[in-house]
Amino acid sequence: MSNAAQEPRYEEPNAEAKVPYLRLAVALLAVSASAIFARYALHGAGPLAVSALRLTIASLPLLVIAFVRYPGRLPLRTEAGLALAGLALAVHFATWIASLLYTSVALATLLVCTTPLWTIAFDAFVLRKAIERRAWLALALAAFGLAVVVMSRNAPAPVRGHALLGVLLALSGALAIGAYMLIVRALATHPAKGVRLATTQTVARTFGWAAIVLLLAMAFARQPAPGNDPLAWGGIVAMALVSQLLGHTLLNAALRRFSPTQLSTTILLEPVIAGLLAAVAFHEHVGVAALAGGACILVALFLMIRMKDQGTELPQTAELLA
Repeated sequence: MSNAAQEPRYEEPNAEAKVPYLRLAVALLAVSASAIFARYALHGAGPLAVSALRLTIASLPLLVIAFVRYPGRLPLRTEAGLALAGLALAVHFATWIASLLYTSVALATLLVCTTPLWTIAFDAFVLRKAIERRAWLALALAAFGLAVVVMSRNAPAPVRGHALLGVLLALSGALAIGAYMLIVRALATHPAKGVRLATTQTVARTFGWAAIVLLLAMAFARQPAPGNDPLAWGGIVAMALVSQLLGHTLLNAALRRFSPTQLSTTILLEPVIAGLLAAVAFHEHVGVAALAGGACILVALFLMIRMKDQGTELPQTAELLA
């Protein structure tokens, strides 16, 4: 046998094996860019108008799909629960988008990702559930990181002098999405008249109700649409189609290849990517102290994810909807 025949042949990597990783990368980039798109949208409209128009554009195709696949009415109690979840979702979008006026993109995105920390704190302090020492360590680390972030100085936001307001608005967005998940979980755990909702139904109807709430708030607050502002409209449409529909659809598709724990860990990169995009788009830089505080919060979130992976009972949470 010749030496050439004995040499191992180099084989090109299977292209199909790369597809899930490519989808996940595109999804993460699309979702992380949401804050960048929102900043452009806020140049031509108020936060309520931006939130309302984004949710309206994103919810319409979802509602069409849901009504085609699942025609018919839902029990009144179920519809009321979905409307309440939609209200929480509306608060989430309105407060988080508003926070981008007063604080940096990186910090706003990081703080709105802290929902798992607030849900376990709710269990510990309100429901009086027994919490593991590791969870207390994560909460203490997150509290320290949050304090450092609040006291740090960063690049000026579009509206200067209200950094604390921006932090509080972003945290309100995290709390609101936690309330949304608790309501949705209750609907799934205790279905009215035995009617169990598909994910498409839940997402479509809650988005629809959130859009209605925000459109009413937009009208009440007299925040008009951007008008003839292509940059603002581009930001709104990109948030709805790129970040919301494309990004979250690809994240759901990634669950076929990656475990929820792997996906949750990867999503922790979202504030980092958002911060890098903001540095390029707006020359927005985060200070050393804020970076240190943000790192503490990310480590705390990672500890929560690892605890869930090891079988520790934690409140059910969802991927970031921002």
